[in-house]
Amino acid sequence: MVTAPFKAACIQTNSARDVAPNLEAVAPLVRAARDAGADFILTPENVSMLEPRSRLLREKAMPEEDHPALPAFRDLAREVGAWLLVGSLAVRLEGGGIANRSYLLDADGAIVARYDKIHMFDVDLDGGERYRESAIYAPGDRAVVAETPWGRVGMTVCYDLRFPHLYRSLAKAGADILTVPAAFTRTTGRAHWHVLLRARAIETGCFVIAPAQCGDHAEGRQTFGHSLIIDPWGRVLADGGEEPGIVAADIDPAAVAETRRKIPSLGHDRDYG
Repeated sequence: MVTAPFKAACIQTNSARDVAPNLEAVAPLVRAARDAGADFILTPENVSMLEPRSRLLREKAMPEEDHPALPAFRDLAREVGAWLLVGSLAVRLEGGGIANRSYLLDADGAIVARYDKIHMFDVDLDGGERYRESAIYAPGDRAVVAETPWGRVGMTVCYDLRFPHLYRSLAKAGADILTVPAAFTRTTGRAHWHVLLRARAIETGCFVIAPAQCGDHAEGRQTFGHSLIIDPWGRVLADGGEEPGIVAADIDPAAVAETRRKIPSLGHDRDYG
């Protein structure tokens, strides 16, 4: 069933290494997005804490039931009366592992869905820039599609973007909207961010909404920004640029079916050896 158009907003942040100042920074932006008419508000990966040091991240990660950011975001969703994507929190698991977990909250603050980032960012870039997420995080093992008032949302996080089969699976499972909260590095973002997100939209016939971290962080970490909202034809509807703030776009869910009618590639898979 086709639903009515709605407004989506990405909150673009420059997260610090501790939870309290990040919550203080993001809450006014969420309120401002709602005041501007946004029905679905999305925040980036690591929205509550971007801690570059592995040892400190392990110390600061908390179990879901004790995590101070989750009730704060649930209260915020309830306060503004909008659906809210908490891009990701570092959540301590039973046994001591850490999940990079994204949460979808409804307008009453209830947790509708959880998604643990599947793909770990283990790379060596030029200039000694090195990342080993697998040394910190326990990867998820389940794709997640959740119901919203505007269609089904397929949830992903950051480095997942480089694995197109995940997005195809989400679309074939009924996703109309794909979320990609991220803290993309400035190096890889300049090279690949726009083209990969547009490709995922085109390949699946989905809207893609990607709220992003931006700017300079602790320990020399740099993120790319450019939160994007992209339609199923691959057109960029909104680009957040390089500074913290809000970017929004009107979303017409009918465009998903219309685009897939024109390019019905989701139904054209063939087996091959």
